[in-house]
Amino acid sequence: MGARRFGRFNWLGTLTLAKREIMRFLAVWQQTVAAPLVTAGLFLGVFSLAMSGRAPVMGVPFLHFLVPGILMMSVIQNAFANTSSSIVGAKVMGNIVDTLMPPLSPAEIVTGYLAGGIARGLLVSVVIVLAVGFVLGVWPAHPVWLLAITITGGGLLGGLGLVAGILANKFDQIAAFTNFVVTPLSFLSGTFYSSASMPPAMAAASHLNPFFYLIDGARFAYLGTSDTNPVLGLGVTFGAALALALLAWVWIARGFRLKA
Repeated sequence: MGARRFGRFNWLGTLTLAKREIMRFLAVWQQTVAAPLVTAGLFLGVFSLAMSGRAPVMGVPFLHFLVPGILMMSVIQNAFANTSSSIVGAKVMGNIVDTLMPPLSPAEIVTGYLAGGIARGLLVSVVIVLAVGFVLGVWPAHPVWLLAITITGGGLLGGLGLVAGILANKFDQIAAFTNFVVTPLSFLSGTFYSSASMPPAMAAASHLNPFFYLIDGARFAYLGTSDTNPVLGLGVTFGAALALALLAWVWIARGFRLKA
């Protein structure tokens, strides 16, 4: 135990926890992978019909402009859902002890949960990228950047899901968090519009929303253009993800709302 305190990382235990989290969402892939693809397709289909005559945005057709925002919105929702539902489900069923009792440090527990959230976000993004590419012929201009912003987004929302899951004691509370925090921040982050078209005060306020930088970074990865410096956006989102992971680490270390 002394060696573990001074830096030995339990890779086997962490990978086992991450594998459990990945297998958990793969077991219901119809809900966790296929459903986001259908939702993204419905968004694109409805907007293509409703806004068919709209002028290009940022120099590209409006439908193409929507693709990265809807892609990242799917990543946001699924990464959050993976970690939050796992924590709350374990608390509701009373088997959270199965995660807390093994020889895993708080940092290792956080890492394992975040790996599951990031993996789900990545899988959803890959499916949507392939579907959009083959159907619309729209492919990312900077695929490596898209990978980086997707991983960062998965970490950010996975961390937020951990924090929400620790605070919540039942699924109703997670649903409220999703409806009143995650969904509004997703829709008000430039998913369906450019911040350049907003009044200056609202545009400045939107830059306080870390989700904005995820959407803007994905837009840069797809279209090669963005409203802000993508490097700044990646730094902001990485910093927010790190802060949430540290908060979850502190709470797990203290057993906050996890231990009776």
